Amino acid sequence: MAENMTIDAYKHGKVNIADDVIGVIGSIAAAEIEGIKALSGTFSEEMMEMVGKKNFNKGVKVEMNDNVVLIELSVIVDYGTIIHETAKKVQENVKLAIESMTGFTVSAVNVHVDGINTKVSGK
Repeated sequence: MAENMTIDAYKHGKVNIADDVIGVIGSIAAAEIEGIKALSGTFSEEMMEMVGKKNFNKGVKVEMNDNVVLIELSVIVDYGTIIHETAKKVQENVKLAIESMTGFTVSAVNVHVDGINTKVSGK
């Protein structure tokens, strides 16, 4: 995800947006949806978090081609969540956030449900 995409910005120059920035936008937009407990990362991402390194791109994969974004999110949902409705809300919110903040077109937001949080909070 180290690639940068360029936007022609007025007559003053160009703006480069790194894939990691797109990933962070997607991650935050997904976390805003009720029923999403967390994004699910790989083993190495989980280990890095255990030693104190916060990773906002955990569970996010971004592919960009000609200012068109495809993003994949791996999520953990809360028990009792209506999964297909929650995933649809994630797709809509992530697409809206990325398109409005970057001006890129989002071709797809793929949501992978990797787990269910069964712990009851507040008790």
